Amino acid sequence: MTSTDTTETTAPKIAVVYYSATGNVHELAKALAEGAEKAGAEVRLRRVAELAPDAAIDSNPAWRAHVDAISDEVPVATLDDLSWADAYAFGSPTRYGNIASQLKQFIDSTGGLWQQGTFHDKPFTGFSSAHNAHGGNESTLLALYNTAHHWGSLIVSPGFTDAAVYGAGGNPYGTVHVGSSGDVSDETLEAARYQGERLAKIAHKLAA
Repeated sequence: MTSTDTTETTAPKIAVVYYSATGNVHELAKALAEGAEKAGAEVRLRRVAELAPDAAIDSNPAWRAHVDAISDEVPVATLDDLSWADAYAFGSPTRYGNIASQLKQFIDSTGGLWQQGTFHDKPFTGFSSAHNAHGGNESTLLALYNTAHHWGSLIVSPGFTDAAVYGAGGNPYGTVHVGSSGDVSDETLEAARYQGERLAKIAHKLAA
């Protein structure tokens, strides 16, 4: 008599949701999504809606260029993306040591899902970018993780678990970019890929 293993391995579904003004957080989000996909996850890369008026956007050429470039490239996040996902990666630039209002507005719309228990026991990680090295990246991530606590999600920070974290400056809370340093470095992108891979692997273990 032959025994057949009928266990199916389901790929974890990960929603990478972010806000980016000039493109740095966008680059981190793409790299994190790549890492999650490399680990076998199905990924939805989503940006939250822009709330700033045109006058503000036009005051910064880099901001306007990114808004125009991304409009057809990345879909706008919806609550359905959160219902669909088994795990979450949220990213935001720093705004006075806190997350951007664009991302906060989207989070504030999730009350119905929260009441339904949609987020319970699902892995959650964060990433960020600030202009200066001490411009609020860590406080922004800690503020973002408050959402995970209220959702009942499980925070999956990169910690000091891989050499890629050290290569990107050694931030255990999440991958960050220092905007004044120029373009996002290869080392930082590699750390973001590792963070996405780690999130996917842990989501897979929790689903087993």
